[in-house]
Amino acid sequence: MERIVKIILAVLLFLCLLDMPYEYYQLVRFIAFGVFAYLGFIELGNSNQALGFSYIMLAFLFQPFLKVALGRDLWNIVDVIVGIGLLVSLLKKRTSHRANENNRNH
Repeated sequence: MERIVKIILAVLLFLCLLDMPYEYYQLVRFIAFGVFAYLGFIELGNSNQALGFSYIMLAFLFQPFLKVALGRDLWNIVDVIVGIGLLVSLLKKRTSHRANENNRNH
């Protein structure tokens, strides 16, 4: 489930680079806020403090209630960096999962 959520959010963030209606960006902020809060609490529950707090900070950045006015160009950069970060986190998790399986088999 976590993998699918990360992929969907990354795609939504990359689509922010296109000229979309304002409502789309608002929707993405709500979704990102929820997803990052969810991921943050999962990681904190897994005792991964650094990653958990990173996700919580991203939830605050994307939260739709008190908007952070960065301007379109800077938001585009943030969207790309965060989208790539989400995809990289999938690769890292998969690599660490394989390493754990290999350690158990030896």
